[in-house]
Amino acid sequence: MIADGRYADAYMVNWKSNVFPGILGRTCDRPCEPACRRGRVEENNIGMSGAQPEPVAICRLKRVTADFKGSVDDRMPKPAARKNGKRIACIGAGPASLTVARDLAPLGYDITVFDGEKKAGGFIRSQIPRFRLPESVIDEETGYVLNLGVTFRAGQRIDSLKAVLDEGYDAVFVGCGAPRGRDLDVPGRKEAAANIHVGIDWLSSVSFGHIEKIGKRVIVLGGGNTAMDCCRSARRLGGTDVKVIVRSGFDEMKASPWEKEDAQHEGIPILNFLVPKSVQHENGKLVGMTFEKVKAVYDDKGRRSLVNAGEPDQYFECDDVLVAIGQENAFPWIERDLGMEFDKWGMPVVDQTTLRSTHPKVFFGGDAAFGPKNIIWAVAHGHEAAVSIDRQLNGEDITLRPAPGVTTLSQKMGIHEWSYDNDISNDLRNKVPWAKAEMALKSIKVEVELGFDAKLALKEAQRCLNCDVQTVFARDLCIECDACMDICPTDCITFTANGEEPDLRARLKAPALNLAQDLYVSPELKTGRVLVKDEDVCLHCGLCAERCPTGAWDMQKMLIEMTHAGPECRTNGAGYSRPSPVAAAAKTEQARKAA
Repeated sequence: MIADGRYADAYMVNWKSNVFPGILGRTCDRPCEPACRRGRVEENNIGMSGAQPEPVAICRLKRVTADFKGSVDDRMPKPAARKNGKRIACIGAGPASLTVARDLAPLGYDITVFDGEKKAGGFIRSQIPRFRLPESVIDEETGYVLNLGVTFRAGQRIDSLKAVLDEGYDAVFVGCGAPRGRDLDVPGRKEAAANIHVGIDWLSSVSFGHIEKIGKRVIVLGGGNTAMDCCRSARRLGGTDVKVIVRSGFDEMKASPWEKEDAQHEGIPILNFLVPKSVQHENGKLVGMTFEKVKAVYDDKGRRSLVNAGEPDQYFECDDVLVAIGQENAFPWIERDLGMEFDKWGMPVVDQTTLRSTHPKVFFGGDAAFGPKNIIWAVAHGHEAAVSIDRQLNGEDITLRPAPGVTTLSQKMGIHEWSYDNDISNDLRNKVPWAKAEMALKSIKVEVELGFDAKLALKEAQRCLNCDVQTVFARDLCIECDACMDICPTDCITFTANGEEPDLRARLKAPALNLAQDLYVSPELKTGRVLVKDEDVCLHCGLCAERCPTGAWDMQKMLIEMTHAGPECRTNGAGYSRPSPVAAAAKTEQARKAA
């Protein structure tokens, strides 16, 4: 759709599942991209090109849909025409809670979202710096949810879960995140407290305009994405000598590779294998920190421990320290006499499938459920919790999860003609343009990444290998002429005797070495052989289907409709529903092709 310039359609398809395309298109941790076959195909050809294999820029293409979509107000679900009499409370206005509200409000549920801040978004708003995510994008995409007839209780912090339950809600969803940052416990910490800040609290103060400057020499402790946001923010607020100090090795840091690259691109060094030992101060004023140099040692089971490297301690002068060594949950507002179980770490016991706690009315999601992770993980929790709540309040077993809907449609229009673009682009991954450094580092609010323009978006979209178009093989039509095997540009098709998988993988025309990718193995053919296809390196180019003289191969487009809350996820439910944006977009596509 992006390649076709249908940005609004593409946005709505993405909005159905991800809820926040513009936000995630700038900040997502990209768990989808390692699965992209483009990187695998390039990896197999790396000896020819010398370039590093990289997947399609899925995350940045989602931003394209948000940047170029125009107005989609008329395509959003409308508030329910009538309420169904069921009331839901969502505690916290972060991505998990807003997803629950988005899924349930159009079905007639009366949704109330509580948050201690004046605006919705949770840590999306409070902890992600404006140079990565403009506030206007947050306002727009949280607004789509709140405009569904959701009641937003801004500035109302919840101090008692019992009090919420006593208000008679039929279900309560807890999506309050992991609001407490871990602190540093070394000699001198308390004495120099005025200039040592917990990272997530400091970022929040920066986001809301309470902090506008920092000292020139800044040490950031920690190796996660929060540490990267802290160091880059400090650089923009007056820090001229900003460094990140991490106890682990560079490759072991929890920060995403691109986050580390972005920090280094802005001239911020990352120093590894240094453990905080003490804080130096003079008359209560922070002057520096001392670190122990360590090295990683592994036992015979591969377990790592950090031991003294036998080198002198290292001392760094500093004016401020930002502590970004992790986050943890805090649930002092949940009474322990509600019948809810907690584990030894103080986390609620939550079912990983249904997201329900041991209290029948209380559900958790996002960082509040299983600890800090990322935005898209929280959105996924919200979808699953909404299905559970909807089924539970309609008297159904919430442990039964309806399977996604899948439809397929042949793309063949003629002997050499397809209704999808099967040309394979040889382009390497396109780089996202950046604002000039002198401008970007001058203000905390100047967005660094400018995003793809339409031309770059088209080029990047064309790198896609059409994972939504599958090769479908009909055994009964195959005459075993081997033509498909001969024409395959990646040698991913083999006709051979069947066998156990390890043996079979080694006997293919091109050995299938990626054990994480299942093989496509046909039933036995007339000669007793089987057809084996290695999906790992298939380009979905359709040459096998073009070459086949009997039509045994076909290329079929598949549409997956994930299970969302609503009548379609219930067996005995009925109520208000509307066609999903995905289904609507599919119908638009079919109508366009018919025309």
